[in-house]
Amino acid sequence: MAAISHADIVKAPKALLHDHLDGGLRPATIVELAAAVGHALPETDPDRLGVWFAAAADSGSLERYLETFAHTVGVMQTEEALHRVAKECALDLAADGVVYAEVRYAPELHLERDLTLDQVVEAVLAGFRDGAAESAGQGRPIRIGALLTAMRHAARSQEIAELAVRYRDIGVVGFDIAGAEAGYPPTRHLDAFEYLQRENFHFTIHAGEAFGLPSIWQAIQWCGADRLGHGVRIVDDIRGTSNDPILGRLAAYVRDKRIPLELCPSSNVQTGAAPSIAEHPIGLLRDLSFRVTVNTDNRLMSGTTLSREMALLVEAFGWGWADLQWLTVNALKSSFIPFDERLAIITDVIKPAYAKLLS
Repeated sequence: MAAISHADIVKAPKALLHDHLDGGLRPATIVELAAAVGHALPETDPDRLGVWFAAAADSGSLERYLETFAHTVGVMQTEEALHRVAKECALDLAADGVVYAEVRYAPELHLERDLTLDQVVEAVLAGFRDGAAESAGQGRPIRIGALLTAMRHAARSQEIAELAVRYRDIGVVGFDIAGAEAGYPPTRHLDAFEYLQRENFHFTIHAGEAFGLPSIWQAIQWCGADRLGHGVRIVDDIRGTSNDPILGRLAAYVRDKRIPLELCPSSNVQTGAAPSIAEHPIGLLRDLSFRVTVNTDNRLMSGTTLSREMALLVEAFGWGWADLQWLTVNALKSSFIPFDERLAIITDVIKPAYAKLLS
């Protein structure tokens, strides 16, 4: 079978669960928005700015990686800017062949120019709708939903959880917490997670990237997370060799319960959670049939797309179309939209497309 190229993967339908709105801006858009509001940038040429973001993020430190967001969040403080960024996000994902996406952002970070939380959410949802409509008109349909994120070092998680539930029927599909893991365990936000469970609402938790197994255990067993944002360090609970692995209690529970892992290979390498793509635990986790999904995390900082992430994995692990279909179906099975809507995308879009690719 001929090798799968990046161009081939772009044409295949894909699903994305872990993508940050403020981590995927176009460099040219940042430059224009920064000029409009007087935000100082390290570079004002879009090409050089893109290079700066990639270099600043490629540090091996999650904390240093997060510092780059001062310049993206800094230009996303008006309704017009939020709408534009969200619209361009939908267009860019659709152009990459993504047919379903959940894109997350923290409304509390966009209040510097006196917007309300509701205005932030409504501007982003309107941008997603307009971008999806334009993409559909170009023959590239995409279903895109929002995840509202609360910052784990702050104290607004209950408020953001209530905000997410308020907009659950018009575009918000779930809740998340994000930010530096060390020192800010998910159990600090138990009230929010218990509220969401009472409301029958979905949530994922960033866990198991920078703080390992304790973070994963708390996210699942204390907080009740539906999915693990990253979750890559679950591999620390797997001993033995790749030919004779021994799963610890936590790893076995995650696999047995089919808890989805929102793995982000390039980002994990940048933050030091994995040494390289070739040595990324995704290979072992796929072989052991964990509920693996592939994601972008922050397309700007990692200089990536979902197609690029898949192409890197094809090169590193020799994966074929059957593997990419498995990953895509995993993502849709793990999505936060209703079951019948997930099934329709799998049955009507994903399986027919991959059947042709596999023939």
